[in-house]
Amino acid sequence: MGGGRRVVSAGLPTFPWDTIEAAKERAAAHPGGLVDLSVGTPVDPTPRIVRDALAEASNAHGYPQVWGTPALRQVILDHMTRRWGAPALDERSVLPVIGSKELVAWLPTQLGLGPDSLVVIPACAYPTYRVGALLAGARVQEAESPDDVDGVPSLIWINSPSNPTGRILSVGQMREWVDLARRSGAVLASDECYGEFAWEAEPVSVLDTRVCDGDVTGLLACLSMSKRSNMAGYRAGFVVGDPAITSEMLTVRKHSGMMMPAPVAEAMRVALQDPAHVAEQRERYRRRRDVLRPALERAGFRIDHSEGSLYLWATRGEDCRRTLDELAELGILCSPGDFYVEGSSDHVRIGLTASDERIRAAADRLDAAH
Repeated sequence: MGGGRRVVSAGLPTFPWDTIEAAKERAAAHPGGLVDLSVGTPVDPTPRIVRDALAEASNAHGYPQVWGTPALRQVILDHMTRRWGAPALDERSVLPVIGSKELVAWLPTQLGLGPDSLVVIPACAYPTYRVGALLAGARVQEAESPDDVDGVPSLIWINSPSNPTGRILSVGQMREWVDLARRSGAVLASDECYGEFAWEAEPVSVLDTRVCDGDVTGLLACLSMSKRSNMAGYRAGFVVGDPAITSEMLTVRKHSGMMMPAPVAEAMRVALQDPAHVAEQRERYRRRRDVLRPALERAGFRIDHSEGSLYLWATRGEDCRRTLDELAELGILCSPGDFYVEGSSDHVRIGLTASDERIRAAADRLDAAH
């Protein structure tokens, strides 16, 4: 552009879902309609108690607090201790965020990282980890284990249960990442937004005392309401951990106006106090998984990892774009594995985020075709 203006988006990759529009059109042309298993958007209703809390707090005539209310901060702390085994922390360790994607995209910038900084991300990962590093101008390195890290990182991202693979890290594996972060002085950010959905292993938080020995220095646990409570449209999440880091982030976010709307903050407070709706949603996804996984296996797919999360990481040993096209002919849309890795992939990510009827339709089409 003229005048020496810098285009921020120039160094960013193409938005992945823009590359599968043709496959989506083919899938939508199926006589039985589209079964869209390509995205992680919840399709089930937001719990009534959450909607009621939002409505009751809707007289929000004043500006909200970037830090949230004292009541919300306490509920978050109680949740992390009760549900995720975190040590007793004070409210300086808590920070509400406007959805976890916002946090992932802007954490490197908010930490003051730049060209001299190294951000370590999983080798197969949610694309926004890389985007966040690029927005900050930092260098990126992929690593599946601490042994793969070459250099001194400033920020390390881990994700368990993983998007897209569904892999769940054990206590021992989490401890290895904590040890690396402490040796290198890096911030370790653990994306735990799928933690409520586990099928074959038990997720643990980076703040679990078995992982961190009660010391949260350099550690951040990042959680979201989108999946656990079907609140994706609310844009509600939170980060808990080292108070020295969260306090610095709070200052940056105050100056930036990054404040969660007050009605959303109240809805999140109420949702975190009600485990019943989470158990109900977990059971919905379990039913869908029990229908879709065997149908994929009957159709010749191998399911790798997938111990948790809302996805099945599937392969037939062929290029992922070929699998994408073949499934589109059946009216089924998936995410090709090259969304999540550098270069090619022979896997696709198949979501459980569709209604019972659509999941059954996908299973029936797979069976009919094979």
